[in-house]
Amino acid sequence: MRRVAPATVASAHGGAHQGHDGDAHASPTAPHGCACPCRRGKATGHHGNAGGNASRSPEPKAPALPRICIWDSAGDGQVLEASVSVAWPDEAATPRANLEPPPPQRRRPGKTISKGHRNYHLMLNLQLGIRHAVGKSAAKPMRELSRADFDPREKFWTRFPPAGSKTTPPHSSSEFRWKDYCPMVFRHMRKLFAVDPADYMLAICGDDALQELSSPGKSGSFFYLTQDERFMIKTVKKSEVKLLIRMLPSYHKHVKQYKNSLITRFYGVHSVKPYGGQKVRFIVMGNLFCSEHRIQRRYDLKGSSYGRKSDRFEEETGDATTLKDLDLNFVFRMQRSWYKELHEQLRRDCAFLESEGIMDYSLLVGVHFCDDIVPASKMALSTFTSSPEELSANMVSACQGSVSMPEPCPSAKDLDKMADHRDFRKPLARLGAHLPARAERTSMSDVDPFLSGGGGFSSGRSKSRGEAYDVILYFGIIDILQDYDISKRLEHAYKSLQTDPSSISAVDPRLYSQRFRDFMGRIFIKEC
Repeated sequence: MRRVAPATVASAHGGAHQGHDGDAHASPTAPHGCACPCRRGKATGHHGNAGGNASRSPEPKAPALPRICIWDSAGDGQVLEASVSVAWPDEAATPRANLEPPPPQRRRPGKTISKGHRNYHLMLNLQLGIRHAVGKSAAKPMRELSRADFDPREKFWTRFPPAGSKTTPPHSSSEFRWKDYCPMVFRHMRKLFAVDPADYMLAICGDDALQELSSPGKSGSFFYLTQDERFMIKTVKKSEVKLLIRMLPSYHKHVKQYKNSLITRFYGVHSVKPYGGQKVRFIVMGNLFCSEHRIQRRYDLKGSSYGRKSDRFEEETGDATTLKDLDLNFVFRMQRSWYKELHEQLRRDCAFLESEGIMDYSLLVGVHFCDDIVPASKMALSTFTSSPEELSANMVSACQGSVSMPEPCPSAKDLDKMADHRDFRKPLARLGAHLPARAERTSMSDVDPFLSGGGGFSSGRSKSRGEAYDVILYFGIIDILQDYDISKRLEHAYKSLQTDPSSISAVDPRLYSQRFRDFMGRIFIKEC
């Protein structure tokens, strides 16, 4: 195999553009005669003798190297980055039959926000603002937080004219104003959650466009996902921003004290105000389902029953369908140490939310079936008698490669071998992510969501129907920006006229917390 020469990458604003023969010429608009799709204008003579001495014998040249060009997502033919030249293995030395095919690509959720999308300019403004905010804060030395950093008035406006300014770059969008809330606090929280500033900025503000999820939530908020699926951006109401800023000191203290807190991780609060347009407020948070495993079931669980059933039939539900409490037909059996840690952390998190007057939150649960819903009775059961450390390594190893086409979990002997040679870069189980468990199927009559004469959940234990599956769980507490305000009190009074008051979601924070933990205690159970 020939040695690969270093590739030359050129900026879209100028610089060297590597040709097939290694000659550099202006990029990206300099014409060349290569056969790649980035050809623009008349061909030059870098492929042959055109423009040179025709009588001179052509010198032998190395085989042409393939080119990789990055194009504008709108398809207008503008080259965003110059080509990258690479060397292909010598076909005589390495038959193509021996080259492994690339791994199958998983279809990304949502719709790419490209040019022409109704929120395209909002996305550009958001990316410009975050790049400016993170870059500006990174230029200052990190210091200890003070009380003033949590002040609701600690917010900074920046004007972004299209022509640029001393502190902002020129851009193709209309003029807008950018607001950054409590920047030093969120800088500390990103560090607390081990988010690298460069990775954060690249994920949100890089060349890849954001993905808009297919349908907005019940609240009317829109959700945007970064291409690497690590971060979620949600538009929020003014009241939600005010609530988050108000509870920010206690929230920071809680997540700092309890590293395994299941509460949503917030990375920033911002707003965009286009010139002559409406202000849009949004928060940046972690995505619970950022995983190489395919999430095959999604549940939004509150512990209430009134209106808590999906409007789709079971056979119509897909991977992207979010099911609710009354759709749940599984209980999740966990290793004892994980069970104890989960319920202890749920107690702490619910106590915190109750103290802040928060209610109407949910536990979002994602389920990956390791063996495409094959009963666990046919699999090796040793994975459920291991220690948490062994359990984590074994289950992660067992489910690798099952994103597109799930494969059967290996035998106990295979798991032991894989544990000895596992790749330590693979994600390890932690509370709320990559957590192994056994899903046992139940029927709705076994769960019995109604008390006699009422609509609350029964206090009895769920009964298994004997079918069990090895699964990987992802979960966390979401929608924590709703307090028991006048609108929720009116909702409670109105719905109480229609059904049992204990079955509706809008209840007092203390009752909500207790009901929520009781329900989770019946869904997440310990192994026998």
